[in-house]
Amino acid sequence: MQLFNRVFLVFLVMTGMSANLFSQADVKDTCLRIPMFYAAYAFQVPGGDLADRFGVNSNIGGGFLYKTGKNLVLGADFSYMFGSEVKDRDQLMSNLFTKDDYIIDQGGSYAAWSIFERGFYTGLKAGRVIPVWGSNPNSGLLLLGSAGFIQHKIRIEVQNNTAPQLNGDYKRGYDRLTGGFYLGEYLGYQYLGDSRLLNFTAGFEFVQAFTKPLRDVNFDTRLPDSRQNRTDLLFGVKVSWVIPVFSRMPQKYYYY
Repeated sequence: MQLFNRVFLVFLVMTGMSANLFSQADVKDTCLRIPMFYAAYAFQVPGGDLADRFGVNSNIGGGFLYKTGKNLVLGADFSYMFGSEVKDRDQLMSNLFTKDDYIIDQGGSYAAWSIFERGFYTGLKAGRVIPVWGSNPNSGLLLLGSAGFIQHKIRIEVQNNTAPQLNGDYKRGYDRLTGGFYLGEYLGYQYLGDSRLLNFTAGFEFVQAFTKPLRDVNFDTRLPDSRQNRTDLLFGVKVSWVIPVFSRMPQKYYYY
């Protein structure tokens, strides 16, 4: 708890220092220290072992970045992945299917079910802004590296939860929950407008994840996952709406 308080105090001091600098300098002609919050969307294509399980996915998230007066960038973020294309659909839960490929619910009728991709990754970021193309000193080429934890699974939904064989712990036996360490790279452009109203980033994100199955056994095969050491890849286009923490310019008083 004491460590958290100290970190929070340092953050407040840094934010206060930044606010004081903003009040005496301008975005268009000064390289500023800027705390920035952002919300992001990405469209991603899987690669490696992940491509054997899922198709393309969307990604929404947000985070915090702190840009120093020397255009170094530090921060953290969280990204939520979701998609609707799950491969090998006919083999998943095959032990529950009738000979006509249906799942029977508790009332003896055919259960209506769907499966989706779900996941997230969260980590720390570091990089720098390189002013280019005639932009102001706070805008330019944005290079970021990241590292953290990633997790993904197959989400199984049964309409009205009528199939007890796919409720609670039983459902977990089919979800292929997977997680591990990831590295990421981002190459894009950051724009912080001179008017401070239009601020965004846009670019390409690459993720390399080194994951393992997090379930001991899959109920449909009655065996552990056949691939214990995975390399899951993601390639995507990512855009962010940035909210820099600017303070108001102080009023000036003149004495005669």
